Amino acid sequence: MGHITPAQSVKLVVGMLSAHPSLLAQAAERLAALYGQPDYHSAILPFAFTDYYLGEMGPGLLRQFVAFAELVAPADLPQIKLQTNALEAELAQAGRRRVNLDPGYLCAGKLVLATTKDQQHRLYLGQGIYGEVTLRYRQGAWRPWDWTYPDYRSPEYGQIFAAIRALYLDQLRGP
Repeated sequence: MGHITPAQSVKLVVGMLSAHPSLLAQAAERLAALYGQPDYHSAILPFAFTDYYLGEMGPGLLRQFVAFAELVAPADLPQIKLQTNALEAELAQAGRRRVNLDPGYLCAGKLVLATTKDQQHRLYLGQGIYGEVTLRYRQGAWRPWDWTYPDYRSPEYGQIFAAIRALYLDQLRGP
């Protein structure tokens, strides 16, 4: 029988998507009020990987990632997803989202994203939220799965997550 140990704390990462840079900044400020100060902001990148959001959010979407200095428990992910969904609703206009917030966590070996949509490769986490291991870290790089979204397969995102992973590992080592 295995010995039960508490889960190691993980790095909260939120992918933000909007056609308005000012909304990305506003969302980042609101997230900081919930989760503490970010210790990483990616560059704002064009998002042209899918037209899934076009009808709701319009053209010219931009992507930015933020990661937070304070580590969280992996079990907090469902509550965090509910909070980011509520923030999306607060920032919506006329019933349409203007910002999409995709929370997840990163640890040494994986990037896990939260979602409300069940699929064969997702595990139920509670409170109507599922978790997906979107990327795995192997042989010195982030590697996709068959189900990994096209943007998360990109070299740019790999560099972003490598930088966040380095911050996380430094935090684990301590001062």
